[in-house]
Amino acid sequence: MADINRRRRALAAQQLPLPPAPRVFTVANQKGGVGKTTTTVNLAAALARGGARVLVIDLDPQGNASTALGVDHRSETPSVYDVVINDAPVASVLQKSPEFDALYCVPATIHLAGAEIELVSLVAREQRLRTSLDRFLAETSEPFHYVFIDCPPSLGLLTINAFVAAREVLIPIQCEYYALEGLSQLLNNIKLIERHLNPVLSVSTILLTMYDGRTNLANQVAEDVRNHFPKEVLKTVIPRSVRISEAPSYGQSVISYDPSSPGSLSYLEAAAEISRRGAPA
Repeated sequence: MADINRRRRALAAQQLPLPPAPRVFTVANQKGGVGKTTTTVNLAAALARGGARVLVIDLDPQGNASTALGVDHRSETPSVYDVVINDAPVASVLQKSPEFDALYCVPATIHLAGAEIELVSLVAREQRLRTSLDRFLAETSEPFHYVFIDCPPSLGLLTINAFVAAREVLIPIQCEYYALEGLSQLLNNIKLIERHLNPVLSVSTILLTMYDGRTNLANQVAEDVRNHFPKEVLKTVIPRSVRISEAPSYGQSVISYDPSSPGSLSYLEAAAEISRRGAPA
C-alpha cells in the first residue's frame, strides 16, 4: 500500500508534456494475446486523463478497442471500414468516448472482416488510411496530440495500412516463454514497409506486459528483451492484473474503472514515460 500511495502521489505531481505535432502510433504484434488492444486503450485513456487530445483508430474487425472505449460499433454504425473502403472522411465516423472528454475513437464494425479482400482491387490500397488520417489531422479545428491504431494480429492489408499511416510502432511483449518468437519476423516486415512504403516509420516503444515479478521466467524474459532493445523498452512494466482484464466488460479502460489499482498506475506511468521521451528524431 505504501508503494501504491507513493506512485499515486508521484503521478499526481506530474504535468505531462504535450507534443508539438501529432504522434501517430501503430500498436502491433503478430502474436495474439499479448495485450495489444488493452495497451492501446489504456495508454490512450491515460494520456487523455493527463490533458492530451487522443484518437484511437480500431482497425481490428473484432472491435475490442471500440468496446473498451464504450463507443457504438454495431454493424450499421459508420466506421473505419467506410474510411478505408469508401473514402469517408475520418470526421464523419468519429465518436467521443464517454471515458474522457479528450478521448475519441474511430470504431470498427463486422464489415471490416471483409475489407482485406476488398482492398486488393483498390487504387493505392496501402495508403488509404494514411491519406484520410493526414487530411483529418491537418484540417481538424482542435489538434490531436496522439493517435493510436489498434491492429489485427496478422500482417494483412489492414495492418500494412496501419504501418503506412503511422510514424511510430509500439510493440507490446508478453513476459512469457514465447515472447521473442516471431518478433524478428515482425521487425523484418517493419523494415520492408519503411524501405518501400513509409520511410519515417520506426519502432520507438516496446512495452512489457503481463509481468509477474514473482517468477524467474518473467524476470528472465524482461532481461532478454531489455538486452536486445535497450533504447526502445520502457522502464515501466505492466503487471498481470484482474482489474485490467475486468475493465473492458464494463465498457471502460482500467484508468477509469479502477484508477488506484496497480494496473492503472502502471499504464499511467507508461503514458508519462512515452510523453517525456517524445517522438524519435
